[in-house]
Amino acid sequence: MNNCLVEIRDLHVEYKTDKGVLGGTQIIHAVNGVNLEIKKGEILAIAGESGCGKSTLAKTIIRLENPIKGEIIFKNNDLLKMTLKELKDFRKNIQMIFQNPYASLNPKMKIYDTLKEPLKINTNLSDNEIKKIIEDTSCKVGLDKECLSLYPHEFSGGQRQRIAIARALVLNPEFILADEPVSALDVSIQAQIINLLKDLNKEYNLTFLLITHDMSVIKYLADRVAIMYLGEIIEIGTVNEIFNSPKHPYTKALLSAVPEINKNKEKILLQGELPSPANLPDGCKFHTRCPQAMMKCKNNIPENIDLSTSHCVKCFLYN
Repeated sequence: MNNCLVEIRDLHVEYKTDKGVLGGTQIIHAVNGVNLEIKKGEILAIAGESGCGKSTLAKTIIRLENPIKGEIIFKNNDLLKMTLKELKDFRKNIQMIFQNPYASLNPKMKIYDTLKEPLKINTNLSDNEIKKIIEDTSCKVGLDKECLSLYPHEFSGGQRQRIAIARALVLNPEFILADEPVSALDVSIQAQIINLLKDLNKEYNLTFLLITHDMSVIKYLADRVAIMYLGEIIEIGTVNEIFNSPKHPYTKALLSAVPEINKNKEKILLQGELPSPANLPDGCKFHTRCPQAMMKCKNNIPENIDLSTSHCVKCFLYN
């Protein structure tokens, strides 16, 4: 893909945890063989239930987590093979907006110092140059210069998230990971932050990976959507393909649960809970909850089926 900015190949992430009073350890299979291409300038959304591996995938891309297998290619460079110096330089190009604006800002630092810190660490700019970047970036996200002398506790949740977005922007990155950027905010504020992200994407041709469980946010903000279940991408397509012609039974269930999207359709109720990533089902990972499961789903792993040049699904219904 000529305009591919990030390519993820066969990525696997696992954790080892204690079993507690039972003793021993267990392995948590958080990400299981993810393959993904992210185009320059697009907003790609990853959707799925809590615990499906969305946030782990985002943290692994930015190297806050380490995979056991796979490749993460950014502009033809494998991030997993970088030296510490190369990794430091790379991080200027990829930044992250975290879910909770109350926890992601240092309460002891004034906003100016919060925005100054990444510039001091990663550049050799003068204080005057840094000041100009901070003031310009603050203006971009809708903050007055007077705000820079205040502390995080003096702001509302929406304002704090604007500060977090400004911190992500000061290094002029090419790629931003936004992990549930509006889920901790009041509904009245969510639309403002969503519109801000959309404006930044258009004005600066920024590439976003949007992590969210809110299908309504995805429908408004994203260009493409990847549906994730138990660490696997099971369907991916454009917003129109996923919302107007979903194929995977899990995708259909997710969409049916959103009232404003599912106005005239019956809600699909899945059986049971999301299986533990420490004890993954054999075969198709979704077969234990799928209303259309067949015998071969229990022991065989489905492969990706291309439905169009942009739409593919991992399901035996389309073999």
